[in-house]
Amino acid sequence: MTDPIVQWVAAALFAIAVCHTFATRFFEGLAHSHPRHAGIFHLLGEVEVVFGFWAMVLVLALFALVGSTDAIAYVESRNFTEPLFVFAIMVVAGTRPILQLADAATRYVARFMPFARGPATYFLILAFVPLLGSFITEPAAMTLAALMLRDTLFRQTLSQPLKYVTLGTLFVNISIGGTLTPFAAPPVLMVASKWNWDIWFMLGTFGWKAALAVTVNAACATLLFRKQLDHVAQRDEGAAGAVPTVPWVVTMMHIAFLATVVVFAHHPAIFMGVLLFFIGYCTAYPRHQNPLILREALLVAFFLGGLVVLGGLQRWWLEPVLMGMNATTVFFGATALTAITDNAALTYLGSLVEGLSDEFKVALVAGAVTGGGLTVIANAPNPAGAAILKEKFTNQTINPLGLLIGALPPTLVAVLAFRVL
Repeated sequence: MTDPIVQWVAAALFAIAVCHTFATRFFEGLAHSHPRHAGIFHLLGEVEVVFGFWAMVLVLALFALVGSTDAIAYVESRNFTEPLFVFAIMVVAGTRPILQLADAATRYVARFMPFARGPATYFLILAFVPLLGSFITEPAAMTLAALMLRDTLFRQTLSQPLKYVTLGTLFVNISIGGTLTPFAAPPVLMVASKWNWDIWFMLGTFGWKAALAVTVNAACATLLFRKQLDHVAQRDEGAAGAVPTVPWVVTMMHIAFLATVVVFAHHPAIFMGVLLFFIGYCTAYPRHQNPLILREALLVAFFLGGLVVLGGLQRWWLEPVLMGMNATTVFFGATALTAITDNAALTYLGSLVEGLSDEFKVALVAGAVTGGGLTVIANAPNPAGAAILKEKFTNQTINPLGLLIGALPPTLVAVLAFRVL
């Protein structure tokens, strides 16, 4: 797809899609003022639908500009492994046995922390679970953390600052918390094999800095809102621990399914087969299950699939922008660019360029993960968290500006961690 007209059309549609993500509240308003067409306006007001919708427009434009053969060939050349994996891992990780296990572990550790149980639980959800993402993958960690926050913190009415600081801190911590290993964070996964980054390199170059930044971010959010967090440790009918305890055999089966999906994360034919078997298993033992989050997972997969289709034609302008920077400016450039495009796309483009210095490679990846919490589209797991928590926000819509403001302080902490330490 080297035709300049196609490239400019793709860039224009990508820009429109980015603007659309900031205008979802406008469409929700239209849904209320024009009830006759409320359905389509509600659809366009779903942030997870945005990129899928404009990807459809792009494909239709390709049919008109280059013909059906080339348009179909382009779509089939895209790699949809990541959207499929996020769909599978969300469904498996968002089940009652996994949630009860994570809830029990968090509450157990909170008992030994030197401050009140509510703030301690909140701190652990924002610190421990994102770091756990380095081993169970970031999408799984995001799903767990978002569901735990939904059933604890968000079950009561909260102030807007608390909501957006929590969401921004969660998104940033998930983005940087997956850098302890070379296989959990999408932007790291794109380059680790080609650049020979193993777990020891990740721990020494990124991991300890990320762990420190995650801890500082969670601690600051906890201290800032400590007076509003007492209810986090309380249980009620909506909390993960209020329902009957799941037998340990069932929990172990769910862990086995989760581990299998993670191990075969690069093989969609296998992990999708495992997912289908898992759905059958859950159907066989419904008394130990909550309803599977299939709708939320499908919306997130649709969002990411649209990003894959739209993002595939942005290389012509993204690559020159990135490669025109030195090792210092690429860190901040990648941090800024991540806000308007998936951070894995940036690092993937970097992996295609030969002869990069080690300093440049590290700066590119560090910048990509640092900016991963600024917007919903900045990091692949973000739409998963947004899909789970958006119902707790005004008009069931996450304000992009509110998210940006809430994510800026933890992003600055990440900048200091990766550039100063």
